[in-house]
Amino acid sequence: MPEASLSQSSIYSARPTLRVNGQEDARVSELLTLMKLDEAEGGMSSVELRFIDWTASGDGHAELAFDAGSSLRLGAEIALYAGDAAAPRELFKGKVSALEMLCDFGKPPELRVLAEDALSAARRGRRSKIYSAMTPADVVNAVAAGLGLQASVSGLATPNATWAQLNETDLGFLRHLLACFDADVQVVGSQLQVSPRQEVRRNGINLVLNNQLSRVRVTADLAHQATAATVAGWNARDGAAVKGEAGSLCGAGPGQGKSGLDWARDVFGERSEHVGGLAVASQDEARAVAAAALDQRARRFVRAEGSATGNADLRVGSHVSLSGISPQFDNTYYVVRARHLFDMNTGYRTEFLAECAFLGN
Repeated sequence: MPEASLSQSSIYSARPTLRVNGQEDARVSELLTLMKLDEAEGGMSSVELRFIDWTASGDGHAELAFDAGSSLRLGAEIALYAGDAAAPRELFKGKVSALEMLCDFGKPPELRVLAEDALSAARRGRRSKIYSAMTPADVVNAVAAGLGLQASVSGLATPNATWAQLNETDLGFLRHLLACFDADVQVVGSQLQVSPRQEVRRNGINLVLNNQLSRVRVTADLAHQATAATVAGWNARDGAAVKGEAGSLCGAGPGQGKSGLDWARDVFGERSEHVGGLAVASQDEARAVAAAALDQRARRFVRAEGSATGNADLRVGSHVSLSGISPQFDNTYYVVRARHLFDMNTGYRTEFLAECAFLGN
């Protein structure tokens, strides 16, 4: 399919713009020289911004652009917008967590600003806590409430069990809990969004090699593929062992062709992978964890690492259809990592890592 135009205009500005503490700040946007925004599965996006820290004063002299009284300070809320400047899209909202000043002979001073999104609160400090008689969705809601975030949870209504957070950060606890059920967590503004991977489709984007897609490296790798997964545990209430097994894909994600599971079976024969180190207490939980483990391995069969013209819609959770590469690698992939970059030399571009469970024709 053809690529969608990034703007209604043939020539447009893709320079990022910023709002500080909810207010547009022309000086902040004009003096920006570099943006680097990283987001990945598991949540918590971070951004690095660089500014020329030198500007003309009202009497014609030069002065620091961002002194101690400026809006760019520790704890300031930053909202970052990118794409066509006539209709920009919000990429990031978070608080400044670090400031760095760089002074180099013969160059204007530079201010570097580091910020993290609302999940930053979930990575600070550790705690031990027991969540009794709760579903995974209930746990997510409880953690979100403790962080002052609004939870938006899809599915995860079973099993009802007891969950232990042992000397972990809230973010670490959420990540390993949701990984057991093949779900992902992201924060948008002040909303904590949690969904099973198979239900996530943030955007649908078409990229053609040597057009908007400038570079791509695609790897199909059978090294970590398995044809089945097993999980074992113990039900303390009943005094009985529990076991779960998965031998087919449930949430393989986008794409079409022959799966890594089928390729592994044809090339190497049957190979079951036992998942250890996870405590499961029921048959349903064991089956869910085994299915999630098999799906996660299968989705990493084909991985595409690429760079494209800056696109504010190319985010974690996007389905990106790549074409013009070769028949076996032209497919639809799920984006698991995105990096939005802007500098004064190359402008706005987006780098991404995407995965697919299938190898095409």
